[in-house]
Amino acid sequence: MASRRKKLKNISEIRRFFHRNETPIYFVSATNFNLLGLDEWVRNFKYINYIDCFDGQHPNVIVPNKQAHPDFESIEDINNYLLQHKDVIDRIKARKGDAKFVFLMFDEKTEKLVKEIGGEVWFPKASLRNRVDNKIETVRIGNKAGVPSVPNALAKIGSYADLTAVAKKAGIGKDLVLQSAFGDSGHTTFFIKSQKDFERHEHEIVGQGEIKVMKRINCRGAAIEACATKRGTIVGPMMTELVGFPELTPYRGGWCGNEIFAGAFSKKARQQAREYTARFGEQLVKEGYRGYFELDFLIDQKTRDIYLGELNPRITGASSMTNHAAFAHADAPLFLFHLLEYSGAPFDLDIDELNARWAEPENIDSWAQLVIKHTEDSVDLLTEAPDSGIWRMQKDGSIDFNRFDYHRRAVESEQEAFFLRILQPGDYRYEGADLGILVTRGRLMDGKFKLTPRAKKWVAGIRAHYAATPLTSAADAPVISEPAFKML
Repeated sequence: MASRRKKLKNISEIRRFFHRNETPIYFVSATNFNLLGLDEWVRNFKYINYIDCFDGQHPNVIVPNKQAHPDFESIEDINNYLLQHKDVIDRIKARKGDAKFVFLMFDEKTEKLVKEIGGEVWFPKASLRNRVDNKIETVRIGNKAGVPSVPNALAKIGSYADLTAVAKKAGIGKDLVLQSAFGDSGHTTFFIKSQKDFERHEHEIVGQGEIKVMKRINCRGAAIEACATKRGTIVGPMMTELVGFPELTPYRGGWCGNEIFAGAFSKKARQQAREYTARFGEQLVKEGYRGYFELDFLIDQKTRDIYLGELNPRITGASSMTNHAAFAHADAPLFLFHLLEYSGAPFDLDIDELNARWAEPENIDSWAQLVIKHTEDSVDLLTEAPDSGIWRMQKDGSIDFNRFDYHRRAVESEQEAFFLRILQPGDYRYEGADLGILVTRGRLMDGKFKLTPRAKKWVAGIRAHYAATPLTSAADAPVISEPAFKML
């Protein structure tokens, strides 16, 4: 790609550039969910996945035959297994060109395996991603960029007495939220307002290094994805976040979906969040990071102040929403600019003009997604699971499989939804396991950010199509990391 030195001057030329792409590019992950549909924008783009969500019917998904392997403890383990699989290596080497790889998650071993194959990772180094992914470092990067966090203190906590002393000195009260440096979807977010609360999570707080100790606020969560490039930071739309709904996740602070719609939050809040995201992207470039990232924001419902929540230096579970929005179909998916940045192709775009256009309400349509986990404290073996494709809700609230498709845009109305199956028959179902993702038109939360009756019917309807047999003994249960590691 880098050998094509003609400067790309507009969206049309960028789209043509990828339409003619001859470089093999692979997204390696457990599923293709995060970059679903990108293969239709980029020629020679393939998915290498561990889970076949589409039963062999997706033309660009490569799922090798299962081989014996140690128990996976992370998505990095899954990716490293795939990159060492003979079927995968043979497929990669059979195609012409220097292979490029993108991931949801990867580590230093992944980078080594890619190099051994003769490929290149199109993301910042794992060591850099790991540094900026640290929630403590995120606060410090935000401070440099002028993006404020919820009033907080960063300190090592050895006891409840330590915690109260730190909070008192910082003037943040006694009702607190604690986060350790790493963790996903609420797994390492703790709500503490008494010694009893602290003792419940003490083993996850003490000895974990610096802890982010925050004043607890009544807030709404929002998410924005962006891409930091040498020409500036391209900012996507502001999305609401679904967090902690017990119908969807067993984790109190756990992310379990998103909504995207033109009126998400006030115009002032949207503009402020976009400005903060652009500032943060500029600071990331100074830190050495380029490419795709996501910021979580917290909006104080009392003061309306906007605070930085977390940084995800990667594509995320919200990426499918961003890259399928109306503006993406009108111009290009946000991730295309990440690939452009790493392609080495020179380009010259008016980033301010692009961002202004993407902020216009008419360029944002209304969609929502639910990430449905197994919420019970149980382990069993699945015997039935709903197929991926288009499902339709009947008048009585039940849902039926309507037709196979791997395009979410095939959803015609709010009575239809695209479902991507994750767990399948033969898999163990355990607390926190991802059952699947449901995507539909319209909103699934009301104005008070509660699940709508329609949302609850969709969740109940999907769950009704799973069946499982109990394990005959505790010895039959698989070894499961606690909590279940991120698959999406």
